[in-house]
Amino acid sequence: MNINLDLPPDLEKELCNEASQLNLTLSEYILRVLTVRQVLVNPPKTGAELVAYWQNEGVINSRPDITDSQAYARKLRHDAETRERT
Repeated sequence: MNINLDLPPDLEKELCNEASQLNLTLSEYILRVLTVRQVLVNPPKTGAELVAYWQNEGVINSRPDITDSQAYARKLRHDAETRERT
């Protein structure tokens, strides 16, 4: 479905800036914003719903390079604890 909108210039500029920060076209970004609004109105209420939402959004398994999440977390913690402070 195609919809034509006359956006106020300020809103168009704001949406374009947000879209470019995510490397999305304006159309892709507006579609994402409209899709996410349901989660804001009806957020996940259980752990299972939250996991299903994260899977649907591609967050879970988004880092195939991390094969052992616990080892990766330990490394991050170690690196943070032993980094040099400036």
